Amino acid sequence: MDRWGRIRYHQCLPMGENGTVITGSKKHIDLARKAAGEGMVLLKNDGTLPIENGTRVAIFGKAQIDYVQGGGGCAVVYSPYTRNVYEGFKIKEEEGKVKINEVVSSFYKDVIKKQFSEGVPENRTTEVIVPQDIVDYGKENSDLAVIVIGRLSVEGWDKQGGKGDYYLSDEEVDMIEKVTKAFDKVAVVIDAGLTCDTSWFYNNDKINSVLYAWQAGMEGGLAIADILCGDVNPSGKLTDTFAKDLYDYPSTESFKESEDYVEYTEDIYVGYRYFETMAKDKVNYPFGFGLSYTTFDINILDVYAEGEKVFAEVEVKNTGNVAGKEVVQLYYSAPQGLLGKPAIELGGFKKTKHLAPGESEIVTISMDIEYMSSFDDTGKVQKSAYVIEKGEYNFYIGNSVRNIEKADFSIVYEEDVVLKQLSQLVAPEKLTKRLNSKGEYEAVPSVKTELKYKVREEVKAKKPEEHANLFDVTIGKVTMDEFIAQLSEEEMISFVSGQPAEGIADTCGMGNSVKYIVPNVMTADGAGGLRASYGRDVYTTAFPCATLLACSWDPDLLFEVAKTIAVEVIENGIGIWLAPGINIHRNPLCGRNFEYFSEDPYVSAQMAIAEINGCQSMRIPATIKHFACNNKETNRLDSDSRVSERALREIYIKGFEIAIKEAKPKLLMTAYNIVNGIRTSEHSELIEGILRDEWGYEGLITSDWTNNAEHHKELKAGNDIKMPEGQPDKLRKALKEGFITKADLQTSTKRLMELIITLD
Repeated sequence: MDRWGRIRYHQCLPMGENGTVITGSKKHIDLARKAAGEGMVLLKNDGTLPIENGTRVAIFGKAQIDYVQGGGGCAVVYSPYTRNVYEGFKIKEEEGKVKINEVVSSFYKDVIKKQFSEGVPENRTTEVIVPQDIVDYGKENSDLAVIVIGRLSVEGWDKQGGKGDYYLSDEEVDMIEKVTKAFDKVAVVIDAGLTCDTSWFYNNDKINSVLYAWQAGMEGGLAIADILCGDVNPSGKLTDTFAKDLYDYPSTESFKESEDYVEYTEDIYVGYRYFETMAKDKVNYPFGFGLSYTTFDINILDVYAEGEKVFAEVEVKNTGNVAGKEVVQLYYSAPQGLLGKPAIELGGFKKTKHLAPGESEIVTISMDIEYMSSFDDTGKVQKSAYVIEKGEYNFYIGNSVRNIEKADFSIVYEEDVVLKQLSQLVAPEKLTKRLNSKGEYEAVPSVKTELKYKVREEVKAKKPEEHANLFDVTIGKVTMDEFIAQLSEEEMISFVSGQPAEGIADTCGMGNSVKYIVPNVMTADGAGGLRASYGRDVYTTAFPCATLLACSWDPDLLFEVAKTIAVEVIENGIGIWLAPGINIHRNPLCGRNFEYFSEDPYVSAQMAIAEINGCQSMRIPATIKHFACNNKETNRLDSDSRVSERALREIYIKGFEIAIKEAKPKLLMTAYNIVNGIRTSEHSELIEGILRDEWGYEGLITSDWTNNAEHHKELKAGNDIKMPEGQPDKLRKALKEGFITKADLQTSTKRLMELIITLD
């Protein structure tokens, strides 16, 4: 095959055995089902689950039929089918495990059919008042009620915090009241991509069991039935804190304050860092929490420091009578010092293998000591430096942030230690206040940023004597610099601009020159799989949403999922996968949370590392995104995220830092939004100062699609490619006026070519 043959001609060349297509194959779909079962979280159970064989089940709620497999927007994956909850239970019925009350489910089938006929789109249907006679029939002819509550999450649209999105609708409340009054046993399934209100079942003794199923992909309905029927033992753990009320999250008030900006006034106290420090009584389900059908004993064998790491050796024993997995979590606490700290922070974790009853496993967890450092943006210890303040650092091990045991080990620093001296970068001008560890707000100094740009040098190589193409670079006929030296400014303007979509792609390409044999490398969206262009009759595997995958706490699983997606990318002539997303779950209302992993940057980093490594193991570049502070979808193109340097570095870009240094993604995507007054893709301090100079990132940087930034300012700041198309007139004008130079064009073009030559 020609070099880049798949990519150049956008061919779908089967990669399965005996010339079969593997995209959307049974093997891939089976992995999607397995992944779904690993990340669903059992929040509540009094023994009602798993369902006993032969139980008669009445399923209530329109979401049993209009099941939400994943989030809306760029994450939509067009799969060969979607298995809803009712269909999942039908399979269990065929296996002789349950008996479905068809009268109850038929009522909801008719409800959905009617709404579809009235033009209501899939996943946009609404709950209806369930007639009392349907509930009564269900009670008379069933042993157990299963209530399914569904929520759609959509890119570009935030939740409003009202009925029917974060809270229950009136119709849902009516259904729950009727069902819990009629049935002695009630299980609830939540089909949602975001954190929703949990108080209605946390405080209700008539609801016996609750499974938070997230958005579980194309086989989600069957994966839900797998867990409810006991064929899969749940092992998912929360990667977010479920508070008692929406306004218990300190970010909620500022989230809705303005469409034009968001003040990150809670500072570093995001998620459990806030609740465990100053609001422990406002939590229903803590970070790291999740139940199982069995029990485990966690025994700390040893915790010690060696070199620049802390290690914990832990024995986990299955003390119940069902096989299952446990997640062991390592936390640390730091002295308050002058800077103030969260009461506790996650440092590492490890998921066990599948342990049979009575079986034990010794797991080793490691964490970098530098994770315990704090960024001093005030000068109280050392300005613009990561410091470890003097005092005692303790360590804790357990299976949630609340269920932990203190280890008989600590590290004591007699003096403050400056780990890394940096510079003041991306400082806020308009952030009015921020929360400290005492629960008080303090003023934040205003800093006016005047961007400085890197002066780049033109390549020193001479033009080749004869015309050279990119293939010549791969065989060593010419160097990359020689190839770049022959390009005209006009040709490079084209290279730093997005190119038209071809084949099954709907997110356009990069490269594209017949003259220089540079393929038009197609990109593909879809955090839950390969997103093919709608209407091309290419159906791919729809995996669970990112939050569910993170709740598996299993990086090995995410590696396999991303590797599998990369195979489908290759098979369909695509060159780049636009994932993973790694932004922080700052507030439950953010419509794009389903595309991200957690409220915790360390968890987010580990999941991103796994997906990047899995994807790039198949020589498909992964794209870590959205850099940075893309934590609100309302007015996302122009909203200013106003955040302190400390919160930016410790929370919002820490996951990016860890993942970039450890996994080396080949692409990074900047965000739509503004950070401290400057658009992310135009922010030279963010891109050149932090990303490239401090972290050593060498890969390609692309804008998000159709942002409101100006191409010449992006290029000058170090954002290499503008997607889905460039602004050539602005680049020509900026070149003529001297704002950008030929060297700027060469630098970004070279990064693109260096990426392309790594492709097969």
